Amino acid sequence: MESQSKLSIMVEIHFGVVPLGFGSGSILKSSTKLSLDDMSVETSKKPSLKAFGLIYYSVCFDTVCENFIMNQLNSIVSDLTKINGGENGEGEGEREREEVEVYEPELLQLFSEEDEIKVFFERLDEEMKKVNEFYKTTEKEFLERGDIWIKQLQILLDLKRVLTDRRRRNVSYMGSGFFSRSNSSSGRNSDYSESQSDYFDSPSGSQREDVIAALEKNGVNFVKSATLGKTKNGKPNMAKRIDIPATTPARTISTVASMLWEDLVNNPKKEGGRGGEFINRKRIQCAEKKIRGAFVELYRGLGLLKTYSSLNMKAFTKILKKFDKVSNRQASASYLKDVKSSHFISSDKVVRLMDEVESLFTQHFANNDRKKAMKFLRPQQHKDSHVLTFFVGLFTGSFATLFSVYAILAHLSGMFTSRADAGYMETVYPIFSMFALLCLHLFMYGCNLLTWKSARINYNFIFEFQPKTALKYRDAFLICTSLMTAVVGALIIHLILISQGFSPRQVDMIPGILLLFFIGLLICPLNIFYRPTRYSFIKVLRNIVCSPFYKVLMVDFFMADQLTSQIPLLRHMESASCYFLAGSFKTHSYEMCKSAKLYKELAYVISFAPYYWRAMQCARRWFDECNPEQLANLGKYVSAMVAAGARLTYDRQPTQFWLVIVLLTSLVATVYQLYWDFVKDWGLLKPKSKNPWLRDDLVLKNKSIYYVSIALNIVLRVAWVETVMRFKSGMLESRLLEFFLASLEVIRRGHWNFYRLENEHLKNVGKFTAVKIVPLPFRETDSDG
Repeated sequence: MESQSKLSIMVEIHFGVVPLGFGSGSILKSSTKLSLDDMSVETSKKPSLKAFGLIYYSVCFDTVCENFIMNQLNSIVSDLTKINGGENGEGEGEREREEVEVYEPELLQLFSEEDEIKVFFERLDEEMKKVNEFYKTTEKEFLERGDIWIKQLQILLDLKRVLTDRRRRNVSYMGSGFFSRSNSSSGRNSDYSESQSDYFDSPSGSQREDVIAALEKNGVNFVKSATLGKTKNGKPNMAKRIDIPATTPARTISTVASMLWEDLVNNPKKEGGRGGEFINRKRIQCAEKKIRGAFVELYRGLGLLKTYSSLNMKAFTKILKKFDKVSNRQASASYLKDVKSSHFISSDKVVRLMDEVESLFTQHFANNDRKKAMKFLRPQQHKDSHVLTFFVGLFTGSFATLFSVYAILAHLSGMFTSRADAGYMETVYPIFSMFALLCLHLFMYGCNLLTWKSARINYNFIFEFQPKTALKYRDAFLICTSLMTAVVGALIIHLILISQGFSPRQVDMIPGILLLFFIGLLICPLNIFYRPTRYSFIKVLRNIVCSPFYKVLMVDFFMADQLTSQIPLLRHMESASCYFLAGSFKTHSYEMCKSAKLYKELAYVISFAPYYWRAMQCARRWFDECNPEQLANLGKYVSAMVAAGARLTYDRQPTQFWLVIVLLTSLVATVYQLYWDFVKDWGLLKPKSKNPWLRDDLVLKNKSIYYVSIALNIVLRVAWVETVMRFKSGMLESRLLEFFLASLEVIRRGHWNFYRLENEHLKNVGKFTAVKIVPLPFRETDSDG
């Protein structure tokens, strides 16, 4: 009985220690009960030891508790074995050991499951730590950015106040008839300075020096203020460039204002009168535009960070609910308390800064009209209209029907036979094929928009488009189908008039009128047919043509890349311009343009122009970013220019020498372009990637699509082989083959566009870039100069 009492004491101590803090009574009732009468193990609930271990482990959560439980259970099993062997004989001992061994697999399973639970919560803690760290870093970045732009806004308000005061004083000054006080030029300047000083109470003499000393003490630096000589009054001619310290911008602006005005009137020939006022107003307007855009981006970034916080809170809630459901526990409540007390949920700095930005924007950029301010801060995207879809379908069906009618009429009239007039292909083909290539490119762009949207690629952010006015894929399809319907309709009218015996002079005006109509629609100032998109397109073309004098944005060099695939379209524009501007349509003599020397020389210029523009963009980016990779990219376009020139020369001088030159230059340019396509533009061909010869991050789930795209790009890049093989064919076949190869290049470019933007999107995602960085309009320096 001593052993029995000893055992009962051990069990009571063991079960008494475990449930501290949980209510020991409830645990003891459902725990294992040892019967000392027959020395056997009986249980009120079979999985009680598992429940006991789980409860204890959920509290301890470390290996010390696990070892403690195992040691205690081993001690119980050992004591049971000894007692059974000593009092009931070996047979009874074996029987009890077998019964005890029944629980050993359950214990192993118990701690195996507990290890999984431990790993689960460790992973959850790691994820919460990552979320907190990212939120803190981003929150700090946005708070600092907010402080900077609030200071910039204060500087802007002070400068606008100075300009307003100057304009008001200038009006009062002009009304007082001040300029009638002096007749001579020198006397006028002298009186102007003195009277201006008296009238506006600007500092003079020692007062001015005291102001300058005080400003310099506060960190305001007048750059090269003593090197500009003196005025005719002997006063120092101060420079206008002022470095404003980042710490006290608002305090220094008001003090500097009077000196700015005095310097302005001391130099009336340069900046006096309305000229200086106009310059300052333009600068202030530019600064105001930048600050307004910066506040919009800041507000958008804060909104994204707020969304990030709420989404992660929702994610933790759903994960813990799922855990409770699978493990039959109620652990979510306690863990959610920790989640809610973490920084990314408890911090309210983002919300307060959003309220402040909203208030400042409403006050200073929306004339206290909150509804107007919200249109800028929270632009609403237009919902897709079913009317748009209806018209896309209508024009698609109309185009298919009209094209079938045109094919039938052309076949019946014998326009595409060998005996047909060659003038039709020489005059009509360039214009209508130009429209066809343009529509094909628009169709490929619409497909790009659709696939980018499906793949959740943020193309509006990459191109810096306004979501409210940016084209959607339905818009692109509508423009494409409506344009092609009009073009095929004009083709049919042109063909019918020729069949009715009208003179070529009258009939050939139709493609010219169509061309003028679309040019007029492109530059139309009325707010019809996507005016923001049309004007943005014209602006991008201006930036491309004027390269490298404009800063290069993503949309600029992306559009320039599109132009490198539309050289046949530019050549057709050259033919059409020559035909109409030179008056050849009046006599229907297309040979004049073909034989003109200027026309042949312009062919080189047009073939070189897109590559030249793109090369100049690379040079500008190298100058701005100091990135040597841009020089390598420039070399790619130079090699393409050389290859294009060699092919043009070989087309006119088909000798063996030029054949070798074409092969060498085209091969070098093609290999160069393929390498840049796959490695730089698409980010593929990485041998150490987890996706063999692709990249680690892929938007598309099916990897085989990337391998097929690589092969397809290679095939379409070597389409220049046709110019070397020089297939023998008639005029119709050669024109159709030329159009087919040009269409393949447009298709290749549309195919290239998707992977180019996919790679750019993944770069932005990797850098956590979701808002634009607007440059500061006012340069700031540290207080120490």
